[in-house]
Amino acid sequence: MTTVTTRTVEYPADGLTMIGHLALPAGAGRRPAVLLGPEGPGVSEVQRRRAEALAELGYVALAFDLHGGRWISDPQEMLARVMPMLADPERLRAIGRAALDVLLAEPRTDPRRIVAVGYGTGGIIAVELGRAGVDLRAIATVNGLTTGRPGEAANIRCPVWAGVGSEDPIMSTAHRDAFAAEMQAAGVDWRLVVYGGAEHAFHHPTVDHAVLPGVGYHPLHARRAWRDVLDLLAECLPVPD
Repeated sequence: MTTVTTRTVEYPADGLTMIGHLALPAGAGRRPAVLLGPEGPGVSEVQRRRAEALAELGYVALAFDLHGGRWISDPQEMLARVMPMLADPERLRAIGRAALDVLLAEPRTDPRRIVAVGYGTGGIIAVELGRAGVDLRAIATVNGLTTGRPGEAANIRCPVWAGVGSEDPIMSTAHRDAFAAEMQAAGVDWRLVVYGGAEHAFHHPTVDHAVLPGVGYHPLHARRAWRDVLDLLAECLPVPD
């Protein structure tokens, strides 16, 4: 097994001191990098393990923060903070750019080879960075589909992969159709995978049906979505031998 080094990184964003989790692969040279966005409640052990798994594969990975180091377990408190954020694309982009600056400041990061991968709110931030014209090799969003402001999807210059559960009431069929229409009209190289029977946040092991209606973990599709993300990385951001 490759040796992975991790450390906590603090940085300012959204009026808070954010606390991210940086995972570095073995070696000393520059490596392709992944900006990794969390679900609405914030950075959890699940997200930290994702970053470390990517570092095992040879990527520099930063799991970025949304709430100043907090994991917001109460659904209503989480929604009270996240919903205004989702209504403000510039705020989302500022949170993403602040984390991207941290990733770019890491000496191991190859600044020309970065992918943004996000889940839920983190996925929406990843796509917003693309709409803002950030230079990325690929974007992956799981359960994070929104339609941007008119014309801005034309700024996306990389492939976009999206995954969503068929039974997700938050990312409904209308959300999927609008997202697909936006990407298609802008000439983006896009893919959308619908995981049959999966609900919202199907990819997060600590989620169960008691949290909110239509929210639940689906272990089979969680594994499939992770493999799909890794396939996108292998295609668009391969690690050099």
